[in-house]
Amino acid sequence: MSLSGRIAMSVLLIFTGIGHFVFTKGMTMMMPPFLPLKREIVLFTGVIEILAAITLLIPKWQRLTSILLIIFFIVLLPANIYAALNHVNLQTASFDGQGPSSLWLRVPLQLLFIAWVWYFGYSKKK
Repeated sequence: MSLSGRIAMSVLLIFTGIGHFVFTKGMTMMMPPFLPLKREIVLFTGVIEILAAITLLIPKWQRLTSILLIIFFIVLLPANIYAALNHVNLQTASFDGQGPSSLWLRVPLQLLFIAWVWYFGYSKKK
């Protein structure tokens, strides 16, 4: 069961990591204006997600990866909130997204990801 949970999260991370390279412009729009090197941050975090997907499946690394992923998900939450408040549509790189109503799904989903990684990656080491 632990392995199945980690595989599911790894698949999600692979897809979201690839999204950083496919929707780079839209993802840069998700970040507040004060952040420098937005494109580089988006590409770097895409690489991070893909590496996390791999290391989450390696028993020796799964607990450390889980802790780092939980921190990563917490750090990304403000960008998701900023994007929602500014109606960012990451796929079209425009400001015609759903807006704040998407937070009703996004915030609980982020909390689910944190709980998922904690349960299957950290507390269920096998």
